[in-house]
Amino acid sequence: MQNRSLNPAGHERQNKNKHLEISCLKLIFLTSIFLVAFDNFAFYKNVTEVYPVSISNIGFLCSISVVLISVLVLLSSFFCFKYTTKPILIAILLLSSLASYFMNNYNIVIDETMIQNTIETNTGEVFDLLNIKLFSYLLFAGILPSIIIYKIKIKYRSFKKELLSRLLVIPGSLIIIIIAAFPLSDYYTSFLREHKPLRYYTNPAYFLFSTGKFIAQSLQGGAKIITPIGEDAKIPETDVDRELIILVVGEAVRANRLHMNGYERETTPLIEKEEIINFPEMYSCATTTSISIPCMFSNLTRGGYSDNKAQSTYNILDVLTTAGVNILWRENNSSSKGVAERVTYEDYKTPEKNTICDPECRDEGMLVGLQDYIDSKISGDILIVLHQMGNHGPAYYKRYPEAFEKFTPVCKTSQLEECSPEEISNAYDNAVLYTDYFLSKVIALLKENPQFEAAMFYLSDHGESLGENSIYLHGLPYFMAPENQKHIPAIMWFGDRFNIDRNKMREVAGEQYSQDNLFHTLLGLMEVETSVYDKDMDIINYATVSMSEELQSKERN
Repeated sequence: MQNRSLNPAGHERQNKNKHLEISCLKLIFLTSIFLVAFDNFAFYKNVTEVYPVSISNIGFLCSISVVLISVLVLLSSFFCFKYTTKPILIAILLLSSLASYFMNNYNIVIDETMIQNTIETNTGEVFDLLNIKLFSYLLFAGILPSIIIYKIKIKYRSFKKELLSRLLVIPGSLIIIIIAAFPLSDYYTSFLREHKPLRYYTNPAYFLFSTGKFIAQSLQGGAKIITPIGEDAKIPETDVDRELIILVVGEAVRANRLHMNGYERETTPLIEKEEIINFPEMYSCATTTSISIPCMFSNLTRGGYSDNKAQSTYNILDVLTTAGVNILWRENNSSSKGVAERVTYEDYKTPEKNTICDPECRDEGMLVGLQDYIDSKISGDILIVLHQMGNHGPAYYKRYPEAFEKFTPVCKTSQLEECSPEEISNAYDNAVLYTDYFLSKVIALLKENPQFEAAMFYLSDHGESLGENSIYLHGLPYFMAPENQKHIPAIMWFGDRFNIDRNKMREVAGEQYSQDNLFHTLLGLMEVETSVYDKDMDIINYATVSMSEELQSKERN
């Protein structure tokens, strides 16, 4: 009797701890409800646009919530056991809060491509995305519920009973899903068949699926064996003139923001003074840099592209190297996405190399010392690739020097949803204006080298959404992406010595092209002969002046 009353405070603490105990399955269930209720605003926003809140649709909207919760419970039950429950649930809460922020504010989806972009994002891009709103999402939807899970005590039963309960949860969850969905099968048929993109907004279900898919793709095949193509590539002996081609790869520029493409603002005043060839109907291979860059430099078409194929096969730079072309890649974006691994590569993203930084390192810095490189190559053709920072969002206002802030007022934050459409457009257009200046400087450099057959080819990697239909940035799956994320600008300029019929070029410039044409067009520009060359895919083939035509022209003159 005496021992039982010795420590009433300890007895009270014991009772308190007992009240904080919760079973593993109950914790999974409550966490699933929290995720569906607080991290799926983007999903419900998009669903209610197709199935508006009404008496006729309310049953389906409730049903889909039950299905989502049941799916999360079902998936979690496979992985949450004694030593994994808390780490897994905390990780899902933290990641879901971040996914929720980007889906709610930019209307993007987290698929395997977006996960790849996230992994490849550099420090500068990360800092552009940091803001109070993001931290608020992380705090209230991620950190606080994670602290609760961390502190709570989970009551585990014996292994046998725990395993039995899981075996009951699986059919139980499936039965609930069937009961919730079967009476509304007509809704689910249209949801799954006619409105497939809606399921891409489910959080965290879709990004977990995409993560698994990305990991599986990354592990596929182990070490890459590079398959050579175009090993017969050569420059014919009859080609006695040296080529100097500068390929400018832009970032996130959409075609309809160039004045020459009908935009009312004068965003391209400098290059319009040059004798350029404009391609108003050019389309990207993808809506994200990590795919469009390797795709455009490969000989794979958009329909036949895969990361595995692109990474394990020679690209156009490799083929041109085989032919003896001198190649230099200068980088002021994130990276070459593996394209420039076997050529000379220079990083201009930091002041260590780029001498024009204020504080952001400008694209113009890639031109410094370029003449010295050209002069150092006393023989052979030259291809220089300049990968711009361009219009990389969401911090468009950082993408140009102050002198180029022509259109005002501008959006001075990465939280685009807080700015007016006019402010976003102004910042974006100022960045386009700076690209116009940069391209004019590239042309000026080429003009200083009249000893070469010189040319510039500019095209963006993909387009950009600026808030149309509440969609921002880029990266939506190609089939559901708006036109503005796929329709890109493309421009060519040719020096006086280049064997090209400009009138013929203008005849075909209005036709529809894509980044699929780049591989073969670069072979045509460099006059390289190889079995992998397809003249029908070469944009300039129709307008190239043959050697015999050139000789006849010289004789007439």
